[in-house]
Amino acid sequence: MTALAVAMGVAACGGSSGSGSADSAQAKTITLYNAQHEAMMKELVAGFTKETGIQVNIRSGKDSEMANQIVQEGAASPADVFVTENSPAMTLVDTKGGFVKLDEATLAQVPKRYVPSTGNWTGFAARSTVFAYNSKKLTKEQLPASIMDLAQPQWKDKFGVAAAGADFQAIVSAVLAVKGEAAAAEWLKGLKANAKIYQGNGAVMKAVNSGEISAGVIYHYYWVNDRAESGANSANTELHYFGNADPGAFVSVSGAGVLKASKHQDQAQQLVKYLTGKNGQQILAEGKSGEYSISADVPTNAKLKPLSELSPPELDVAKLNGPKVVELMQQAGLL
Repeated sequence: MTALAVAMGVAACGGSSGSGSADSAQAKTITLYNAQHEAMMKELVAGFTKETGIQVNIRSGKDSEMANQIVQEGAASPADVFVTENSPAMTLVDTKGGFVKLDEATLAQVPKRYVPSTGNWTGFAARSTVFAYNSKKLTKEQLPASIMDLAQPQWKDKFGVAAAGADFQAIVSAVLAVKGEAAAAEWLKGLKANAKIYQGNGAVMKAVNSGEISAGVIYHYYWVNDRAESGANSANTELHYFGNADPGAFVSVSGAGVLKASKHQDQAQQLVKYLTGKNGQQILAEGKSGEYSISADVPTNAKLKPLSELSPPELDVAKLNGPKVVELMQQAGLL
């Protein structure tokens, strides 16, 4: 995702749902630091502006890039809200004291598993880890029972990962949280020996589909979206869900939080409440992103395997350690 500033100029069609304070009356534009998919966030922001009259200036970049920018900017940050694809970037900002507590009404809208123990930010979307495999090269009986099995010698040169991406690093953070540092480090050494490295999940899936490799670790929506379009890069592939609380069944949470530096706290809180509320979740569920809505009040997109069937590991998303993951991946030679 490239850095980009986009002013969302959707005309207001309704009054503000804020408290009516001076801050609410005066501030009609807030700034969103966006590390989620731009198209998805533009659609959500348009719905928010239509409902509240509050304009949103979007500045887009990558998870770690924007998190580090927020930390560097400190109290001088122009951002009001930060959203990410994966949660470790949210944890980085949180541990530096960058967020304020979210309104209780907002947190009440979100299932507890998607809220960090700090309560300083919340999940608003989710994506499942999957093992995409070429059905002409592997049978179901040959699939690994655990993502940890990929460190074994029989998987050498048979699968791919996008090691430098925030997506894969979030998956590694789940391995670290579930298995501990020593096991994660040993597993990463096995991946260094076995895995082929690609630039992005899309490239991994394309290589699987062509038969260049037999399988790859990606997030589910790359496959779902390609199948919904032409199937050009997924026709020969199927998805294997690890389940059984395996680290490979990790469900990554996309986070949203209000920055302590925000000069427009009321409006910023409204945006996060909208993203997690029924109207925002409906846009997410019905949109083309292929990601999971997380609200209990909004049915999951019918194209997706139900969240209730994924059986991911139970994790506190506040404890997924991005910096430690980068350190371990560097030590293993994957970064």
